[in-house]
Amino acid sequence: MGRLDGKVAIITGAANGIGLAAVRVFAKEDAKVVIADFDENTGKQQEKILLEEGVDCRFIQVNVADWDSCKQLADETIQEYGRIDILVNNAGITRDAMLTKMSVEEFQQVINVNLTGVFQCTKAVIPYMIKQGSGKIISTSSVSGVYGNVGQTNYAAAKAGIIGMTKSWAKELARKGINVNAVVPGFTETSKVTSVPEKVIEQMKAQIPQQRLGKPEDIANTYLFLASNESDYINGHALHVDGGIML
Repeated sequence: MGRLDGKVAIITGAANGIGLAAVRVFAKEDAKVVIADFDENTGKQQEKILLEEGVDCRFIQVNVADWDSCKQLADETIQEYGRIDILVNNAGITRDAMLTKMSVEEFQQVINVNLTGVFQCTKAVIPYMIKQGSGKIISTSSVSGVYGNVGQTNYAAAKAGIIGMTKSWAKELARKGINVNAVVPGFTETSKVTSVPEKVIEQMKAQIPQQRLGKPEDIANTYLFLASNESDYINGHALHVDGGIML
């Protein structure tokens, strides 16, 4: 019996990268997983592959920046599985630019997905978790949200906001049996990072005491820990998974 046996998890941004790694990690621990993503084609492809591997999963398209879409995601999950035990707010985008060149639209796009999206997905599932008297909310922040980053005004603001929301929700929801935590990844091997020049990647590694980038599974395994019963007394925490870059 796996660590998430009988649990139903929604993972946003789950069609690729860290989100897809989390789907696989959760499935190995016997969770039923909703692959929630804006990319319908990739999401359905991954659903097909995972179903053929015997994973109990379903793809549901979602636009986390749209409230009605988030509400539909929660409602469809309940219709399919009857409960929601875990929400991993993993979806995120970047629109990097220096402050003097960043457009208002670029700023708002990132805020809408990376911050408002976390609020809306959480708000959509919370009534069901409160009714159950249990639940785990896990949201993805970033080291950029802790120390800032050149060219990432929008991204850093959103990721800092996630930590603030996490602490507020932890205080509000603890008495209702719901744990709320954040994960703070450092530089991780996703398409967003590995698409930059090799010289830049080497500079990233040089800043990290472990001298390597994180792997998607490093983050996914942290999601798993926070989603499992092993983390039941951890609440309102922002857990760094960054190879020591923040030391």
